[in-house]
Amino acid sequence: MTSLLKNIYSPQDLQNLSLKQLESLAGEIRERIINTVAVTGGHLAPNLGVVELTLALHRVFNSAVDRIIWDVGHQSYVHKLLTGRQARFATLRQYGGISGFPKPEESIHDAFATGHSSTSISAALGMALARDLNGEQYSVVAVIGDGSMTGGMAFEAMNHAGHLKTNIIVVLNDNEMSIAPNVGALSGYLSRLRTDPKYSKGKDEIAELLQKFPHGNKLLKVVDRLKDSLKYLVVPGMLFEELGFTYLGPVDGHDIKAMITMLQQARAVSGPVMVHVLTRKGKGYQPAEENPDRFHGVGPFDVSTGAVKKSGGAPSYTEVFGKTLVKLAKEDNKIIGITAAMPSGTGLNAFAREFPKRYFDVGIAEQHAVTMAAGMAMAGYRPVAAIYSTFLQRAYDQVLHDVCLQNLPVTFALDRGGLVGDDGPTHHGVFDIAYLRHIPNIVIMSPKDENELQHMLKTAVNHSGPVAVRYPRGQGVGVPMDEEMQRLPIGKGEVLREGNDILLIAIGNMVSEAMKAAEKLSVQGIEAAVINARYVKPLDEELILDYAGRIKNVITIEEHVLMGGFGSAVVELLEATGQTDIKVKRIGLPDEFVEHGKQDILRANYGLTAEGIIETVLAWGKDVKKVRKLKAIRARG
Repeated sequence: MTSLLKNIYSPQDLQNLSLKQLESLAGEIRERIINTVAVTGGHLAPNLGVVELTLALHRVFNSAVDRIIWDVGHQSYVHKLLTGRQARFATLRQYGGISGFPKPEESIHDAFATGHSSTSISAALGMALARDLNGEQYSVVAVIGDGSMTGGMAFEAMNHAGHLKTNIIVVLNDNEMSIAPNVGALSGYLSRLRTDPKYSKGKDEIAELLQKFPHGNKLLKVVDRLKDSLKYLVVPGMLFEELGFTYLGPVDGHDIKAMITMLQQARAVSGPVMVHVLTRKGKGYQPAEENPDRFHGVGPFDVSTGAVKKSGGAPSYTEVFGKTLVKLAKEDNKIIGITAAMPSGTGLNAFAREFPKRYFDVGIAEQHAVTMAAGMAMAGYRPVAAIYSTFLQRAYDQVLHDVCLQNLPVTFALDRGGLVGDDGPTHHGVFDIAYLRHIPNIVIMSPKDENELQHMLKTAVNHSGPVAVRYPRGQGVGVPMDEEMQRLPIGKGEVLREGNDILLIAIGNMVSEAMKAAEKLSVQGIEAAVINARYVKPLDEELILDYAGRIKNVITIEEHVLMGGFGSAVVELLEATGQTDIKVKRIGLPDEFVEHGKQDILRANYGLTAEGIIETVLAWGKDVKKVRKLKAIRARG
């Protein structure tokens, strides 16, 4: 059979295909995505669910002119295949390859860079308003999933769009509801009726006629109320109608013909339109259909069985967090688990099974999660909000105002603190120290390994104020786990290695790299002391000042941006205490967004490895030798 996909170089190539050919193309696209993600990993189920929807969108709209904004953007693989990137599709999410999310630098067809949820309608409205101000004519479409609709920002944007009445189309990709043919047929009929110009004209003529009668305005109000009551009975989507949107649907999102018809209707409507599309996550691949959550974001897997390829080795930090929290909750019935739509991603699924009444999934609503946690803490509970580092950014004001200002005992379990890898710049958790450490009352800690993580959690849930525990994505170091958890003294680090030539102060997962570097440097005659800082805030001032004052050459190491990070905290300490003779070099991430790629590649690129630390130390070689020579002279004299 001749491949249709290999001849698709741009969306314009879809215009000459028959409906039957489009359906065949959908099958080819699914096969291509399955085989690619099986190698690269990625978001499989969401993309398999939007194949026909994406084909219909590109058949009706010209994405080189019209704007299509994908909420979150993890479901844009089909879009990428249709917009000139299929030759590079095998590089999906690989270092130097194409991104797993929309990226305007990649293609003119990517209208807006996305990665976090619930932003698409706001961005689309902004583009629509700019279009109107410029007197231009093009369509603006936001494609948003039902999960993203749990984020309040989506409703803020819809409320505003409905008020402004500007032309904008929102496609609600609903993959939770089943398709009811009778409801679909009725709503399809009503949708056609409401978008028919004759219907609009008829409504105006009736209004004019009634106003000619005595008390015509009252009659018109009665008719309007009767019309609204009838609509509430027979028309789905009245919430969107009340927000000022014309509601179309629901429509079968796997019926290309129906989708094309519905989108054409939407394009013809004046004002904001909501197109309700029903799809099935994982469509066309049985393992993904049966386990859409597991195949939402998945690593490399066996296509024939759907079995995910395991790397083995040490447990992940996420797994250790989940098990530890369950253990702590058995001892303390005041501990609460909170997640923002990421129970398995944060490791809270085990907690949910064990303590269903003490577990709360708030949906994609980080702001609400944080303030709800504050309310529970105020009432005497010990909430643990497990939120990815990059997602807690969305609740900055709530952390500051609702938790820290009141000094409430809320624990923030910041998973994915550091470089996350293939998801790229929207997901790297490399800003959390900077946006948290300047807030009064908060304690910030980061474990050197998975064993220390459990002790830090024990410490956090027993602290009287807010605590952030920051830990990386991926496997732990592989150290033995203590049977009993201990409370660590707040603001106290530990010395892991003595040395007189240079001081390495590391935080979190960089501690093990610092230790490796110190051992290798010793072979070259350079003795490095290593401190596991444990705490970003409060710093162990006494320990740091003691060692830095004696050794004079200090290197701080963190998997975080340098601006406002851990190293900055150390420099501020030395400056505040007048230690002007101490030389400090900070190793971390520069003032730029880090691209996607495997964690080990990215860490090597930025010197966040033992080898990178050694290179930094050797660059100081002359100064280190001078220090050692002066010490030797002093010792003799």
